[in-house]
Amino acid sequence: MRILVVEDDTQLAEVLSEALTRRQYIVDVAKDGEAAWYSVESMKYDLLILDVTLPKLDGIRLCQRLRTTQASNPAYYNYAVPVLMLTARDTVADKITGLDAGADDYVAKPFDLEELMARIRALLRRGSSATILSLSWGSLLLNPSTYEATYDGKPLSFTPKEYAILELLVANGRRVLSCSSIIEQVWSLDDSPVEETVRSYIKCLRQKLKALGAPEDFIETVHGLGYRLK
Repeated sequence: MRILVVEDDTQLAEVLSEALTRRQYIVDVAKDGEAAWYSVESMKYDLLILDVTLPKLDGIRLCQRLRTTQASNPAYYNYAVPVLMLTARDTVADKITGLDAGADDYVAKPFDLEELMARIRALLRRGSSATILSLSWGSLLLNPSTYEATYDGKPLSFTPKEYAILELLVANGRRVLSCSSIIEQVWSLDDSPVEETVRSYIKCLRQKLKALGAPEDFIETVHGLGYRLK
């Protein structure tokens, strides 16, 4: 899942980004409201963590713009993305203002990081139309809630990026995914690798799957196009 952190406090943005990345989320960071709006228009997000006090376009007006645009474009997913608002002001009036602007939850600074993570999980569950308990392809079984995978009942070890690529391939089945598409959906905007990095991850996944009994071409190369599961 992809999260946009909109926070002009560089230290806090880094803390949130690191905490979310450790929990397998893909994280982008914007430091002002206009940059956040550009990101929302160009990338699909599952959640926005939005500071109220921002340069150029504050969090209240950004949230209002999202919801106003959503009303006129109901089919466009990003404008309906769940918003968790962060603020240094903790009065009832401020909370009402944030919620009336269209925020789904409101957390005052300073906050407990684990409580914030629990609120994030709750919003992501609420924003999903259905909870996916498992993904499978042949003898491969993935559990998205625990980030575990098995092949033919045997546990598969992997790095976080390897798991993210494998989950993406399983979710898309026979659909061919190009290297650029994989990069866009697995890496953050500020951490995009070259396509050779994707090919290296695919090679490692093939080796690990083969060691558990999968065919060498379980992840199939469609020459000139990309990868899919066979």
